[in-house]
Formats: sequence, C-alpha cells, structure tokens
Amino acid sequence: MELNNIRAKIDDIDDRLSALFVERMTTVAEVALNKRKTGKAIRDRAREREVINHVTLRTGEEYAPYIKDLYKLIFELSCNYEASLMVHPSSLAEQIQTACAHCEGKKLPNRALVAVQGTEGAYGQQACERMFEYPDILYFDSFDGVFNAVEKGMCEFGVLPIENSTAGSVTQVYDLMEKHSFHIVGARKLRIDHCLMRRTGASGPIREVVSHEQALRQCSGFFERNPEYEPVAMANTAIAAEFAASTPRDDIAVIASSVCAELYDLEIVESNISNTPSNYTRFICISRECEIYPSARKVSIMLNVPHEPGSLSRILSRLAIGGVNVCKLESRPMPGLDGEYRFFFDLEADLHDERMVQLLCELEARTQRFVFLGGYDER
Repeated sequence: MELNNIRAKIDDIDDRLSALFVERMTTVAEVALNKRKTGKAIRDRAREREVINHVTLRTGEEYAPYIKDLYKLIFELSCNYEASLMVHPSSLAEQIQTACAHCEGKKLPNRALVAVQGTEGAYGQQACERMFEYPDILYFDSFDGVFNAVEKGMCEFGVLPIENSTAGSVTQVYDLMEKHSFHIVGARKLRIDHCLMRRTGASGPIREVVSHEQALRQCSGFFERNPEYEPVAMANTAIAAEFAASTPRDDIAVIASSVCAELYDLEIVESNISNTPSNYTRFICISRECEIYPSARKVSIMLNVPHEPGSLSRILSRLAIGGVNVCKLESRPMPGLDGEYRFFFDLEADLHDERMVQLLCELEARTQRFVFLGGYDER
C-alpha cells in the first residue's frame, strides 16, 4: 500500500478511537457522579487490574505490554477527570479569590517593617532593599526568628534565602516551612559577589575563613585552590564579617559581600571568589496574610502524597495535562517517617485564572496534606 493510503487507514482508525474515547469519558462522568453520592474513592486498583488483565488477554502477548501502558494512561486521564467533577466547594478557592480581590491594583508597599536574619551588611538586607524602597529592618539571629516575627505579627514581612544557583536549596528554610504559618508574597534574585576579607592592618598567614555555610559551599573551588585555609561556618556572612573585624587574631579572614568591607573596616584580600561568576541567591518575602498581587505569576505549594509507587507521578501528570510548568520540585524527609517525604513545588501559573484555582483544589482533594504557600511575582 502507498504511504498516503496507509495514513488514510490510520486516520479512519483514529476517528473511531477518539469517538470511543469521548464515549468512555462521558461514562466516566457518570461514575464520578455515582462515587460523589456514595463517597467512594476515585481510585480503584482492583478494578484497574481487572480491566488490564481483560484487555491484554484479548490482544495477545505481542501487544499486551503496549495495551497495558495505554490503559495506565487512560486510567490516569479518567481519574483526573473524575477528580475535577468531584471537587466540592473549597476554602482554598475562596482564600485565593479573596486575596486576589483584596490586592487588585496594588503591589508590595514601599515602606514596611521587615524581619531579616543576620545583621547590617547581610545579603538578606540587600535583598530586602531590592523588594522595599524604604524598609525598616529588624534583624534576627536565626531563620526561625524571622518566621516567628511574621507569624506572631511583630513584623509585616520577612525576607529569607531559599535557593542558590551554586550551592542549591537552603534546606533549613524549607524544613522551617513545615513548622510555621505564612504566605509567600514576593521573590527576588540577588547576584552574590563573595570577597575574601580580613581586619584592616592584620598581617601574617590566614588559617581560618569564617562565613555562612552556604557561602562556604559557594566558594568550594577557592578552598580547593587554597587547602591551607580552614572553612568555619557561622550564622550569617555579615555576622562573620563583624566577628572578623573585632577579633584580635590576625589569622582570621571572612567571606562576605564587599558592602561589609566599608561597614566593618575590613580589607579586601581577593574579590569574586565564588565558584561561578553567575552566582545568584533567590530570596522570598513572606507575610502572615495571603496577598496575591496582579503581577503574580509564580505559585508555591507543599504537599504529602501516599507512600506508594506512582503517587508523585500522578501529581506531575495532572500538572502537565493542565499545561502548568513545574520550575522546581524539592523533597524533604518527614521526621519520624522512614523513607517518606514532603514535596515543595514552584509552578508557573496565574491564580487570576479560574482553571488554575480549580486545578489546585483538585490537588488538595487528592493528596494527604496540601498547603498553599502563596502566589507571587518573582524578578
């Protein structure tokens, strides 16, 4: 047969397949309505296994693996469709719609009391000043202190590092997200230019280099080139700079921003010592209230899924079918549950679109625990 004739034959088969698929999904809608009345679960593993065994038996061994994969996809599509039909009115939808309406025509304020970890000269301070034109900054010793200040209403906003392009995620912040109630309302990327500095007037060889653990990792190549330097982790780059400026020891140096050189009277020994010149840290801005501004095009969620094969894949499949791009997926172990994880998603999505809100409500209904972390603008 000529190729065009073969394709015409396939087109005819596709017409019949698509008509049968529509008929099947229409019947799935009837199943969903029945399950909604009876309270039955969407997924029925025994029924799926029964169907696969039945259809593969009829097709023979040669095509059985392909039919099995096809029906797994059909079941996934059917379950997603059932879930969309069975979603009850959700407080999540109301929360998102209220936050969008409240912030209509607004943006992050120019002036605010903002919680930041560290001290003057910290990268967190620089990120805060990129987000707010006139911030009143309240410094805290720990990331937990920033979360507490926002959660308890001491500060309207908090700024926290979440990810570095070289050293990866700030896992301490992710773990604290589980403990606190907050919403992400903004995010900014800050270029990080690490410098090696020491107290002005200090002489002799350098033996110890102090900084935040993330900064030390971002300069791992520098330490490989200088094995005589011992890295020592401290709570914050600016706190480390303050310590290096005040210590009487001449063998102490610090890795921090060049801003700290002027602030703490430090001498720059070497500039630009990061592993890569394109070293960026992503900072989030958190608030106790849910605020979704018109420019918000990023969504963050946290969820737990059943500890079974395919549970995460089904979430990713639903997002893909909805046309949602997953820009980040982070997993963190759940304390006390061996081998089980909670997942953090960053999505490119517009919460002013009702279809996206509906999709989030579906995910909420299909997961063991679902937390909406916020919709926000990132620059």
